Amino acid sequence: MVVIRNSRVTLDTIVAVFNQGVTAEEIAYRYPSLMLADVYAAIAFYLHHQEDVDSYLKQRQQQKQEVRQINESRFNAQDLRNRLLSRQASQKVC
Repeated sequence: MVVIRNSRVTLDTIVAVFNQGVTAEEIAYRYPSLMLADVYAAIAFYLHHQEDVDSYLKQRQQQKQEVRQINESRFNAQDLRNRLLSRQASQKVC
C-alpha cells in the first residue's frame, strides 16, 4: 500500500478524489495530515505514471475483493444477524 509521506492517506484515495474532479487544495483541506505540496506531488506522480498507477490500483481493487469474499465466506452475515437478534430478544426478556 502506497501512502503519502507522513500520513495515513493512500495514493488510492488521492487518485480517486482527484479523478472525481476535486482540486489539490480541496484534497489538502479534506485530509489535514497532508501538505499541499505532497498532494501536488502525488497528483504529478499519478499523471506522469498513469498507466502504472492505474494498473496498481486495479490490482489493489482485486485484492480488496478477494479479501471481502474470504471474509464473507468465513462469516455468514445472515447467521450473525440471527444470533444478534436472538441475543437482543433474550436480553429484553430479562
